[in-house]
Amino acid sequence: MPSAIAALICAGIIMITGCVPISKAYKGISWTSVVMIAAMIPMGIALQKTGAAEMISNGLVSYLGDIHPVVLLGGIFLVTTAFSQTINNSATAVLMAPIALMAALSLGVSPKPFMITVAISASTAFLTPVGTTTNAMVMGAGGYQFIDYVKVGGPLLLLLFIATMLLVPVIWPF
Repeated sequence: MPSAIAALICAGIIMITGCVPISKAYKGISWTSVVMIAAMIPMGIALQKTGAAEMISNGLVSYLGDIHPVVLLGGIFLVTTAFSQTINNSATAVLMAPIALMAALSLGVSPKPFMITVAISASTAFLTPVGTTTNAMVMGAGGYQFIDYVKVGGPLLLLLFIATMLLVPVIWPF
């Protein structure tokens, strides 16, 4: 049985048996994320239908893909992480997945390393307090300033970029 179906069945059993009251379950849902993802799915579809995703992926492939697939992988990482600094990571992944997929297919390489890179880099909102609600919540409580995120997030982002560029092509070959 696919894990998604098993998870839904388990969630249903938990709700039916009353282990978790429905009111508590609704309070646990991040409605901001649900609305963001719901809004970005049509954006991703629009990118594909209008040809914008293909245009962006062709641009990335023509500038970076001719050098080496790892360079294109780095470009995908950087574009995705740039989006993740300002919008929700799930929405960023929905937005970038078709672009990465088309880029990999146009190069004639496996899309797996590109999709994994999108998944990783979509969760790298370390440079701003607006990329994730967690960053925004601790900003006020900790008395942080915008520059503090850049000081700490910059080296962390660089470390994650290097690790991704070294490990993803080894674990998921082109």
